[in-house]
Amino acid sequence: MRKHKNAMVALAFLTVASILLAACQPQTVIQTVEVTSVVEVPVVETQIVENVVEVEKGAFTEPHPILSDLRNRQGIAYCTNRDELIASVYPFIADKSVLNMNTFIPRSSWANYDGDELVKYPFDAATGAALFEEAGWTLAEGATYRTNANGDEMSLKFTTTTAAFRQTWAAVFEANMRDCGLRVIRLHAPAAWWFGDTTGISRRDYELGAFAWVGQADPGGQTLYACDQIPLPENGWVGQNAMGWCNETASNNIKLANNTLDRNERIEAYKQTQIEFTKDMVSLPLFNRAEIAAASVNLKNFKPNTTEYYTWNSYEWEIEGADTIVLGFSQEPASMFSLVESAAVQRSIGELIFDVGVTSRDYDYQANLFEVSTIESGLASNNDVEVNEGDLILDSVGNTTDADGNPLALAAGVKIKNAAGEEVEYSGGSVTMKQLVVDYKLAAAGLKWSDGEPVKAADFELAYKIDCDPASGATSFIICESIQGVEFRDDGYTVTWKPGSQNPTYYVFPIGFYPSHQALADGRNLADVPAAEWATLPEIAECPLGVGPYVLACDGSWEKGVKMTLTANPNYWRGADTLKIKTVVVTFVADTNSAVAQLLTGDVDVVGSETLGAGQEVQLVIDAQAAGTVQAEVIPSATWEHIDMNLNLP
Repeated sequence: MRKHKNAMVALAFLTVASILLAACQPQTVIQTVEVTSVVEVPVVETQIVENVVEVEKGAFTEPHPILSDLRNRQGIAYCTNRDELIASVYPFIADKSVLNMNTFIPRSSWANYDGDELVKYPFDAATGAALFEEAGWTLAEGATYRTNANGDEMSLKFTTTTAAFRQTWAAVFEANMRDCGLRVIRLHAPAAWWFGDTTGISRRDYELGAFAWVGQADPGGQTLYACDQIPLPENGWVGQNAMGWCNETASNNIKLANNTLDRNERIEAYKQTQIEFTKDMVSLPLFNRAEIAAASVNLKNFKPNTTEYYTWNSYEWEIEGADTIVLGFSQEPASMFSLVESAAVQRSIGELIFDVGVTSRDYDYQANLFEVSTIESGLASNNDVEVNEGDLILDSVGNTTDADGNPLALAAGVKIKNAAGEEVEYSGGSVTMKQLVVDYKLAAAGLKWSDGEPVKAADFELAYKIDCDPASGATSFIICESIQGVEFRDDGYTVTWKPGSQNPTYYVFPIGFYPSHQALADGRNLADVPAAEWATLPEIAECPLGVGPYVLACDGSWEKGVKMTLTANPNYWRGADTLKIKTVVVTFVADTNSAVAQLLTGDVDVVGSETLGAGQEVQLVIDAQAAGTVQAEVIPSATWEHIDMNLNLP
């Protein structure tokens, strides 16, 4: 799964498609998977981990015996041959350096820093081994793995998904670590468990954990690297900093980078965060993914994009002489409720059902359902306001709460940014600060739900209520906590942000919409259902209403483990008659090889980047493209693979 487009994703992106489904519980099975790579590796036993991890309060206070030591973390980085990892999954890419990463921001981003202050970790097994030795993990003569003075073996559990792509490069990583004397025990778990709302990463249930963050036009990062975004039992598991990393310099700068409209300030703040990130080595960036999407040569208007899912323009798709298209997925969504499921497979299908609020194609934001509400367009203003002691604000680095988790109020000693952009420490009286007021408007005229009911003010109000409720399954409330007030209208809403909120992507709509009118099969109205129950509602989980070009009906159209069948939305805002494709079938195949085989035989029309890996099956696609039998796009991706290190024991 490509986790979170960007799970560096704020509430704006979570609510675009947040009418979805409850996570399916994985079955407990053991399967054996043969791994193909450029090195000889043993057959790996894929272990399926199940269900919710119950963790007592006060957990994650004990340092991890290996990973809490910086020398060991740096040793892992030096022992990792990233070029070899890349070669194992992208044999058709000659220059591996174009994909190699040093920080959490892709090199092509305006926010990337690659200067001398950055700590880099080129492959150097000797240096890595020396760091392990220095940390007390020695290699006895004739031994394969290191031990400490107590005789404990140096071994770490490595958890990731069952995807063939990760099976391949993880085998190379395992071999790299073995060469340095570290035993890696690989656990390949279903994406539904690894990315579940109450399992896997969200409960910090790993030592080494591998997955991908999906980059976007704006780097974000606050929920990933700030000290107050560490998920714990005490805070209801809020936040995505599952490593447990707290570096005050990095934390303050990542918040500043996300709380100023000044691009130069943001560049400097991201620079400082990246320096600290590489210095502490809590997460090892591996490589940008090279994304490949392939389709039948008969499909017109197939336009995959680096920073948008390839289904973004499905309303333009056309196959001469046919009104049905088949998409081949090797993974099935665990849920269609975006607050509890954010896998790429879910997002790709979600854009068929819900459409895109504001697109981020080509690293830039563009209007679609919503306008882009900039100051320059006249839809936003950044006003000078007088603020007094006790007023709710954001401080100079974007904190929304105090040390006790309460809404942050202006008080003596609080550092704020005044209207001139200067950081000052409040000592009493009245102070002038900046306050954003933004009018978020629908760009799609006459927008209706797929059942024909117009989108209205109550729908926006319901989304605000549910998505800001901790019981909903949301993992971050920074956006909610930054809002002072909202005025809802049928064509959108106006948000008055708290003084001090200078979110650099203020112009992207922060609140989505839910069908408040919807009557449920159990007799209730959706607007009356408590947030805690939403993830288990079939109408939310399995057949949600949307405003996009296609409908997933509540009539068994989702055959679990087999396929989804979506039909043209008769109330589509661009016009139902504009849809040349009337039926979209998403078929769930056994694996990537099966998907490619069906593409080549014509049984499947599209195999997207969420399914295509980068092994022999991709070479088959590229060969077929050269022969003129398929069309394929190799996309330099903003998505990047990484290995996170959990600094604490549960």
